[in-house]
Amino acid sequence: MTAPSLPVLPGRLGRALGLTLPLLQAGMGGIAGPRLCAAVSRAGAGGVLALYREPPAQVSRLVTATARTTTRPFGVNLIPEVAGPATARAQLDAALDSLPGHAFVTFYGLPDPDLLTASAGAGHPTVVQVGTEATAERALERGATIVVLQGSEAGGHLLGDLPALPLLRAVRKRHADAVLAVAGAVATGADLARAIEEGADGAMAGTVFVATHESEAHPLFRRRIVAAAATDTVVTTRYDIGWPHRPHRVLRNALTDSEQRLPARFVATVTTADGGRLPVPRYSATAPSVRVEGQVEDMAMYCGRSCERVTAVEPVAALLARFRTEYALAVRDARGMTAHA
Repeated sequence: MTAPSLPVLPGRLGRALGLTLPLLQAGMGGIAGPRLCAAVSRAGAGGVLALYREPPAQVSRLVTATARTTTRPFGVNLIPEVAGPATARAQLDAALDSLPGHAFVTFYGLPDPDLLTASAGAGHPTVVQVGTEATAERALERGATIVVLQGSEAGGHLLGDLPALPLLRAVRKRHADAVLAVAGAVATGADLARAIEEGADGAMAGTVFVATHESEAHPLFRRRIVAAAATDTVVTTRYDIGWPHRPHRVLRNALTDSEQRLPARFVATVTTADGGRLPVPRYSATAPSVRVEGQVEDMAMYCGRSCERVTAVEPVAALLARFRTEYALAVRDARGMTAHA
């Protein structure tokens, strides 16, 4: 591919977080560890460390390990609806004690105001991912630096039922000056350019980062993403153990396609940070990571419709170098078409 003739501008999202590419990596539990987060960060995008249900002591270790391998901005992701308010606050406090000054904090779902206040009070920008116009409104009212609008195309747990671009248009109409990103259907630099052309300030991507060398996803999970088409994904509520009341988009398998729900017996084990082994029941929300052994094919392989544009498992550096080239070329071509219109 020819080198781009235009530089990649960070835009408002990049300037707010100190990035050179207006792209955030999703904070995927069990998948986005220090190695992935730091690699994305070093490449100039927004690497995000997943905290999920990690205890505070482990949060400190993970943040420290990430900061040791990158000098660029990165974020930590909290999920209050899963961790619970008290644990989420303890996780945040542990993270704030270890985060470098240029780091940022992301929340999946609308957090309580005190979490946003604590992060902002420590000098860290805040990113809140939502799935409806109403929750976007509340996130902005509570002082979120950036709001990520998750579309129904996205992989993982879904916060709403609108596709990303219609949701973006609705929120942008009311908030012309807000810094907004979209999540869902972004796997290439051309996808990123298209989202920005539609009024976004950047994007968040997950699926494309699962299929990287630095991801902690199980090898079968990575291979299935590379082989998948958009029609191989399905929105289901089957994987509800550990994360109830939330639909999620996953790769189809025997469990999602079965009309009957089978007994929730143990189908795998996961090795914990301290060397322990925990059983994983059928229909668990746990994603299959490199630490999982057992019937991996029956586990929740979270995957967005953008999977059909993920064509190989590759290093993050190569992925994001191509993202930059594709993005710059798409911007150049769009400007050329405008000039000749």
